[in-house]
Amino acid sequence: QVQMVESGGGLVQPGGSLRLTCAASGSIFSINTMAWYRQAPGEQRELVAMITSGGGTGYADSVKGRFTISRDNNKNTVYLQMSSLKPEDTAVYYCNVQTWRPPYNYWGQGTQVIVSS
Repeated sequence: QVQMVESGGGLVQPGGSLRLTCAASGSIFSINTMAWYRQAPGEQRELVAMITSGGGTGYADSVKGRFTISRDNNKNTVYLQMSSLKPEDTAVYYCNVQTWRPPYNYWGQGTQVIVSS
């Protein structure tokens, strides 16, 4: 089986920081792109950040300059460092791991991030 375990969410004040972690384990192979999505209540899930197997990154305009995605290929783990958090960052954050042999998408269980004073 494949496990996708997220951690690091919580309640922070505006301007604060959090680091999200997602560790994939089990029978998962040939990991390509890893990414973070988020979904606020009543809104669609949106792509926040992604990182390719070669280390190339991309970010949503709303988080560019504040969030940093990184990965540890030996641990099959992806991170999201979030700084200068804003109330509009409040959402459930989901990690996503894409494989290419076989092609598949794996999702984490989600971790809640609340930015409020």
